[in-house]
Amino acid sequence: MTDAVVTPLQKIEAPADGGPLLEARGLTKHYKVQRGMFQEDATVRALDGVSFALHAGRTLAVVGESGCGKSTLARQVTLIEQPTAGEFLLEGENLAGAPADKLKQARTKVQIVFQDPYGSLNPRKKVLSILEEPLVINTKMSQEERRDRAREMMRVVGLRPEFAARYPHMFSGGQRQRIAIARALMLNPRVVVADEPVSALDVSVQAQVLNLLMDLQEEFGVAYLFISHDLSVVRHIADDVMVMYLGMVAEHGPKDAIFDNPAHPYTRALMASTPKINASDRAKKVPLKGELPSPLNPPSGCRFHTRCPYVIDRCRTEVPAVRDVAGRGVACHRAEDVLAGTA
Repeated sequence: MTDAVVTPLQKIEAPADGGPLLEARGLTKHYKVQRGMFQEDATVRALDGVSFALHAGRTLAVVGESGCGKSTLARQVTLIEQPTAGEFLLEGENLAGAPADKLKQARTKVQIVFQDPYGSLNPRKKVLSILEEPLVINTKMSQEERRDRAREMMRVVGLRPEFAARYPHMFSGGQRQRIAIARALMLNPRVVVADEPVSALDVSVQAQVLNLLMDLQEEFGVAYLFISHDLSVVRHIADDVMVMYLGMVAEHGPKDAIFDNPAHPYTRALMASTPKINASDRAKKVPLKGELPSPLNPPSGCRFHTRCPYVIDRCRTEVPAVRDVAGRGVACHRAEDVLAGTA
């Protein structure tokens, strides 16, 4: 048990120096993979030099295809795993390679809401016990204090008091996700990682849960790292968007800039694939060649060059750095040409 102090629910203030709550600098995570008796071990480059910052009361959405590194990034941010290289700063303190006791204390400041509300809650525990558990593990609060906090949090997320004595199977998917959100907020975290939090819910319920997350952010100032493949959901909730491709950042910037005029060919392809009701809103399709390469053997140069319709010789040999183009960061040698429509 740590000596974490959990104060009554209150709004999180931004750092006094105006800096981010959370920052990644060149965050890298590689995994060794055994390929067989007569083959050398391979390396999966799940994350390769990812950098971003997240401020209090803001939502950074991370999007990309399966295998782009979104889930690996979530494990780094929630301190489940340590990075292979790079820095990970929480409230200005670098936690990469930090000792176990410091990591345990820091984990109370970063919580997660999982994708599946049916699998993320213990079916053998009642709601009150589920919500109390983070306090039992991480604080020295009395049972009465824990129960008061749990009931207060139920009220905050819109659950009736009598639900405290019920089991998870007695709730709908949306109600279960409200329970999961309440559990994530029990320790007054600075950052909440929302890993596809509405993808398992009916469309009619998704908006309710998203609006709840936005209301909680406005009330308490919590920052969200929102992982999703649904761009319509991202456009509804995000302040900033980071597009990932094969473990690297393709484009990163304000939501409106990314959605209205993407500068990376991969971002353009993602946006064009989003269904639109009005024909005038539909973007021109961007043809992509082939399949997503394997992270075991990523292409040389720009990792997107094997599928990019704008590829030039430079793309095949030189890794593009993330640079500022029209108010967002873009890892593309031809970003200006893409924006100008001359690529």
